Amino acid sequence: MANQDQNTPTSPAEKELAQTSAAPKPATSASRVDRSSSFSTSRIPADADAAGKTTIADGVVAKVAGIAAREVPGVFALGGGGARAFGAIRDAVNATDLAQGVKVEVGETQAAADLTIVVEYPAPIQEVAGNVRAAVAGAISRLVGLEVVEVNVEVNDVHVPGDDSNENEESRVS
Repeated sequence: MANQDQNTPTSPAEKELAQTSAAPKPATSASRVDRSSSFSTSRIPADADAAGKTTIADGVVAKVAGIAAREVPGVFALGGGGARAFGAIRDAVNATDLAQGVKVEVGETQAAADLTIVVEYPAPIQEVAGNVRAAVAGAISRLVGLEVVEVNVEVNDVHVPGDDSNENEESRVS
């Protein structure tokens, strides 16, 4: 005994109607977006003479510089005392300012950056400042494509491990 599906059309007219009105079903494993694992420029036109202008905001350059500076070993924080206090509040509400302690001047082809950092004790201050200068200049050149004319690093403070914990201190007020 053959089982006939209840939804299978039996007459030729019903078969034709089913074929024209049935919507194509998307494959469950296929995605609408090409998600290849490597970056490919095959879809980008190769017309290098296309007209237009790219403008990069100062905040973008400052954020790139801030991220690069924070990645340098020996850098405890960026910014002065007041900026770090506001930064702690921002961090508490998950709104970290990656450009904190960074000021930039951006021209059409050049950029300059001024950074204020706190160095972790006992890291050599001159070495950390030099590494920050190199990391920031490299990141701006590589990611933003601007020539870096100068990176000024101001060491505002030295963080000594244990300064943050006041657990062993007795209260002066009873």
